[in-house]
Amino acid sequence: MRSLLGDYLLQRLQQDIEGTLHQRLFRCLRYAIVEGVLAPKTRLPASRDLAKEIGVSRNTVLSTYEQLQAEGYVEARTGHGTWVVEKLPESFLTTLANRGKHQETQSLSKNYVLSQRGSSIVGYAAASPNQWGAFVPGAPDVTEFPHHVFSRIQAKLSREPDVNRLIYSNAGGCVELRHALADYLKIARSVQCDADQIIITEGTHQAIDLVSRALSDIGDQVWIEDPAYWGMRNILRINGVNIRALAIDEEGIIPELHPKTPPKLIFVTPSHQYPLGSHLSPARRKQLLQIARQHGSWIIEDDYDSEFRFSGQPYPSLQGLEPDAPVIYMGTFSKTIYPALRLGYLVVPKQLFSPLRIVAAELYRGGHLLVQKALAEFIREGHYEAHIRRMRLLYAKRYHFLMQLIQRYLGPDFIHEYNSAAGLHLILKLPTHCDDVAIATNALQRGVTVRALSQYYMHSHARAQRGLLLGFACVDEKDMMMAFGVLLQCLREAGVLTL
Repeated sequence: MRSLLGDYLLQRLQQDIEGTLHQRLFRCLRYAIVEGVLAPKTRLPASRDLAKEIGVSRNTVLSTYEQLQAEGYVEARTGHGTWVVEKLPESFLTTLANRGKHQETQSLSKNYVLSQRGSSIVGYAAASPNQWGAFVPGAPDVTEFPHHVFSRIQAKLSREPDVNRLIYSNAGGCVELRHALADYLKIARSVQCDADQIIITEGTHQAIDLVSRALSDIGDQVWIEDPAYWGMRNILRINGVNIRALAIDEEGIIPELHPKTPPKLIFVTPSHQYPLGSHLSPARRKQLLQIARQHGSWIIEDDYDSEFRFSGQPYPSLQGLEPDAPVIYMGTFSKTIYPALRLGYLVVPKQLFSPLRIVAAELYRGGHLLVQKALAEFIREGHYEAHIRRMRLLYAKRYHFLMQLIQRYLGPDFIHEYNSAAGLHLILKLPTHCDDVAIATNALQRGVTVRALSQYYMHSHARAQRGLLLGFACVDEKDMMMAFGVLLQCLREAGVLTL
């Protein structure tokens, strides 16, 4: 059996055809050393073994090794073989670096253009390089998850895996997880569903992409909240729909009761509006359902942060408000477990399950079935519900601590009027003259991550409020106190009066 180096050299020798075999082999090995294919202090194969692998004489390999040693690329140790030196010859490195820069310049000089869709993604990209710490919005405390329990379940399933969990999936996800979710959602969120209405996705982004591709065409009108999650807007832009952003008040989205152009899709976060925090009132819920039924629209209910309400009664899902509601319910495990799990789900009306399942299989080729099965058992054994209860208490404690800091050092005017004791972040309201983007940039340079509220609005217009999103879930009280001190300094430098 050939080694990886043998395969590499055989490929390179086919490309380098000038000169003798010895010269070609030397150039190939030297290139491998300089480019890091063979790292410093790597032992080369014995000359007899390499000669056999690449089909040359041993003398050719021996002479190549001798030349590499003479030029300072390898060293031979008696009884220990031939090794790549730790420091390569400077003269060759300089020459190669200059040649590499020249080739790079030539490559960059070639004209290349992204597609309009690709340019749109890059132009509107907003994902933060920081996804952990004070005050990253929407980041759960992943250190508190019972990883040992989940790992035990995964290890048990991995010892003798069912072959059906190791191949592609076109069934909408693991059947056991769909059943476990149906049972959980009926009780926890009053969702009317069974397992044959649930499609497992790789998070909310994929779910939005699936729904928008399958249920809307280019140019169709889609309603969203304003402000709203930037990631959703980007996916809708890529899919070519006409986005109409509707304002938010204390009762949630303000729908157009008699739209000139009816929406094909309506995206809402009724339980905990993202990012402001209000919840959709019963009257607005009925209005949305009436509009959707009248115009043949689909309401996409993103049940964002519904698990984490720290006071009062939880709000039931919009999907379960009426029988056969034109609602697609969307959820994720990114906030309740951890984002890297990449698992979410859709609850769709029965008539949509089969076509959406087929579209999902064609677009994404489902997988991760072993992880999905482990999650199903994790839910069935009661660990998921127990974890949510623990995190609800922990997040409530951190929420109230942050609220006390704001009250003490800034005052009640800085607490947004739609703020509710729920979710993983709150809004720090700023005076209208403030540049919240500049404040967020200043804080980031000092190691504190916050998001500017104005950037969540569709356009820079008069109703775009100024504020900062402060995530509290993944920050303990000690770190929160220190980070808040940094943020206060940034606010003072921006002309904000503190107490």
